[in-house]
Amino acid sequence: MPQKIDVSHKTIIFITFFILTLWVTFLIRDLIVILFVAVIFVSALSPMVNFLIRLRLPKVLSIIITYIIIIAILSGLIISIIPPLITESNRLIVASPPLIAQFFNITNIDKSVFSSGVTSISKNLFSITIALFDNLLTIIFLLVITFYLLLDKENLENRIASLFKSREERIRRSIVKIEEKLGAWLRGQLVLSLLIGTLSYIGLTILGIPYALPLALIAGAMEVIPVIGPIVSAIPAIFIALTISPLLGVMVAGMYLIIQQLENSLIVPQVMKRAVGLNPLIVILAIAIGSRLLGISGALLAVPIAVVFQIIAAEVIEGKEA
Repeated sequence: MPQKIDVSHKTIIFITFFILTLWVTFLIRDLIVILFVAVIFVSALSPMVNFLIRLRLPKVLSIIITYIIIIAILSGLIISIIPPLITESNRLIVASPPLIAQFFNITNIDKSVFSSGVTSISKNLFSITIALFDNLLTIIFLLVITFYLLLDKENLENRIASLFKSREERIRRSIVKIEEKLGAWLRGQLVLSLLIGTLSYIGLTILGIPYALPLALIAGAMEVIPVIGPIVSAIPAIFIALTISPLLGVMVAGMYLIIQQLENSLIVPQVMKRAVGLNPLIVILAIAIGSRLLGISGALLAVPIAVVFQIIAAEVIEGKEA
C-alpha cells in the first residue's frame, strides 16, 4: 500500500523562496561580482584611509586623499613609461604593414583569413566602442561603490556582526581577517603583474626582439586574466619574432611557455601563499574550478573567494568545537 507523503505549507514556501533567491542571484550575478570587487578595493585601501584618520583628518577627506594618492602614483608610473612606450609603439605601427607582409610570406598563411578577420572587426567597431564605454561606466560605478563602502565600513561591519548575537565579537574579528586577506590578495596580484612584465621584458631583450617594452607591458597587464591572458599577450611577440625568423618565433614561444609554467606552478602559488596564506595546491585548484564555473571572472576572483570560504569554514569549525 503506497504511503502518503504530506508536505507542509512551510516547506513549500521555503522551497519556493529558495528557488526565487537562486533565480534573482543569477540575474544580478554581474552586480554581485562588482560588489565583491568593491569589497576587495575597500580592503586594500582601508589601511591608508585609517592612517589618515589617525592623523585626525575627516573620514571623507581621508578617502578623497587616498583616491588622489593612488591616482597620482598610477599617473606617475604611466608618465614615466609613456615616452618610450609611444616611441616604440609608433615604430611598431609604422613597421606593421611590411611586418604583416613578411609574416604571410614566411608562414604561407592565406591573406584572405586575415582580411576577413579585419573586415569582421570593422563591422563590429560600433559594438566594440559601446562595450568599451560600458566598461568605463562600470569602472566609475565601481569607484563610487568603493567610496561609499569605505565611508560606511564600520557601520556595515557592526550590522553584519549584530546578526549573530551570541558571537558578535568573533564575527567582527572574522570580518577584519577577511578584509586583511582580500587586501593582501590585491597587492599580491599587483606584484604578479610586475614580476611577469619584468620577466617578459628581460626575456624579449635577451632574444633581441624589438618593441620589448610595449610587449612586456601587455604581458604584465594581461596577467590579471588567468589562463587566457598569458596566451593572448604572447601572440604579438611571437608574430613580431616570426617576421625576423621562424627559429626566433619558436624561441619566443618557448620563452612565454616557460614563463607561463613558472607562473602557474611556482610564482602564482608562492606569491598567493605569502599574501593570503593559502596552500599552493588550493590556489591552483581554486583557479581551475573558478575558470570552469565562471570563466575569466571566476578564475580572476577564485583566490579571494577561496580565502573568504576558508575563513568562514574556520569560524564554523571553531564555533562547533567551542
